[in-house]
Amino acid sequence: MNSFQKNIQFYKFCSYGFLKNLRFFDAFFILFLMEKGLPYTQIGILYALREIVINVFEIPSGIIADTYGRKNALVSSFVIYIFSFYVFYTATEFWLFTIAFVLYGIADAFRSGTHQSMIMDYLKLNDWSAHKISYYGHTRSYSQKGSAISSLVAGVLIFYSGSYEHIFLYSMVPYALNFMLILSYPAYLNKSEVQKSLKKKERLKLTLSTFFIIIRQKKVLSIINTSAVHSAYLKAIKDYIQPLMVNLALITPFMLEVEIEKKNGIIIGLLYFIIYILSSSASKYSSKLVGSNKHSISKLTLFLGFAFGLLSGLFFYYDMWIAAFICFVGIYLIENIRKPILTGFVADHVPNEIFTSVISVQAQLKTIFTAILAVGFGILADHYGIGLSLLVLSIGLILSTLFLNVFLVKPKTK
Repeated sequence: MNSFQKNIQFYKFCSYGFLKNLRFFDAFFILFLMEKGLPYTQIGILYALREIVINVFEIPSGIIADTYGRKNALVSSFVIYIFSFYVFYTATEFWLFTIAFVLYGIADAFRSGTHQSMIMDYLKLNDWSAHKISYYGHTRSYSQKGSAISSLVAGVLIFYSGSYEHIFLYSMVPYALNFMLILSYPAYLNKSEVQKSLKKKERLKLTLSTFFIIIRQKKVLSIINTSAVHSAYLKAIKDYIQPLMVNLALITPFMLEVEIEKKNGIIIGLLYFIIYILSSSASKYSSKLVGSNKHSISKLTLFLGFAFGLLSGLFFYYDMWIAAFICFVGIYLIENIRKPILTGFVADHVPNEIFTSVISVQAQLKTIFTAILAVGFGILADHYGIGLSLLVLSIGLILSTLFLNVFLVKPKTK
């Protein structure tokens, strides 16, 4: 039973996630890049470039947000996002896409973790911290609902336009609305209570000193590392589900007289809608899965996510499209069960005045892993196909995770 109020600020938090995920291009990103003539290797390089940029800006952006204001960081982020969407819309050559991906990476770095820290600070101010997993899970569920609606709208837009590039222009509208929404947040959420009482130099000194003390704690490092690996895995492979969806669209015995691009738009939009509606429920009810042994949940779900990827790759390789799709959906569900739970675990161990900075470290780890996985996946996919690439990647992560847990994690001695 929830003991927090679903007040105006709760719905503002929910609306933020909903609008943020109205990225109409998401459901067709790989198909858009392929339409522009980019091979999987170049796509993998662009994905890796974005992650490198995020990696460079991640921790500085978190420290800046904690020190000089979280609202300020989010507002700047959405301005940069809108510029990147315009470059994507106009880009025709590889070097232009590199600019778009760089801008997108900078915006991502200033956004990641910032809104979560505002939520955690708000819960602390209202004495609702005990319900952080449930509260964050509910607000995150609206993000998944935004993705669901986004995929449907994008499918309809492509059905009528027959082109992928215009969806970047349409994506500017919800991001402009989110820009205005963040401006309407109360001023007390801009900085934590501790930060407000200090001068700028003192705030920066406190942020840095507390950050380096907390980040050396093994428990905190373990949580953010476990969270980062699975998030990076999904981020590196998630758009490669789109060619799988094209194959599902081809075998669908409906709209046979419709042009293939338009049929793809509708079918892919519907499939993504299903994925994100299920993900929304997974996020909303994730708090119900938290038991006495929190550490086992993070490990179990990590292996389960990789196992779904392994099976999806295997089914993809043997052209079993429906089974491959179902297993791929499993990866999404695992990620949305894990995210609220592990975010709550981090909040349990980290002071709120440096929460954004610590989440930035988690995000930085994720970007490093994503960059490596994206390039490797792209090269493998060009030479051996998506199915075998997903199979090999998943097996490699399962084996490496087992190695780290069995051989490198030493048991405690009495």
